[in-house]
Amino acid sequence: MGEAPTATEPAAKRTTGRALISAERIAKRVQDMGREISEVYADIDTPLVLVVILKGATVFAADLLRSLSIPAELEFVSAASYGSGTAPGKLRLAHMVEGPLVGRHVLLIEDIIDSGRTVSAIAKRLRKLRPASLRLAALLDRPARREVETSIDFTGFVIPDRFVIGYGLDYAGLYRELPGIYTLT
Repeated sequence: MGEAPTATEPAAKRTTGRALISAERIAKRVQDMGREISEVYADIDTPLVLVVILKGATVFAADLLRSLSIPAELEFVSAASYGSGTAPGKLRLAHMVEGPLVGRHVLLIEDIIDSGRTVSAIAKRLRKLRPASLRLAALLDRPARREVETSIDFTGFVIPDRFVIGYGLDYAGLYRELPGIYTLT
């Protein structure tokens, strides 16, 4: 008791307490979101284009993709608004989508909406590619940190103003493998 966890211990043992959101709750909500999204886009004549914001949204996007009952394609954007810690940094867009989006229905996939700066900047660029529609799905919404008005079309969970890790979300590149969402201690 009282020993510091080591790098070889499972990541779940390096956090304290219960998950803020359990893996079971996440799985159920992602399935529900998949049904909602499939219903909204049921009548489109081309596959839905999921534009996934790397790296944090990859786990959520993979599960969400598998929960859809409609055809969908994947595209990726690489963006970072956090450096190696918890303080926001300058937004960097390193990679934008490769496929054409003109006249296509696009669903932007994000892990967490904080300030809104990242999704706002990416959405602005995506709109220049003239999609038929552009909507946003986010696993987590943390409205206490909002700086830019952001409309989220499909929300997983609204969370308090705490730094979270797990299910793809990281701290300095670590903890993405946790199956639930935890507050960093």
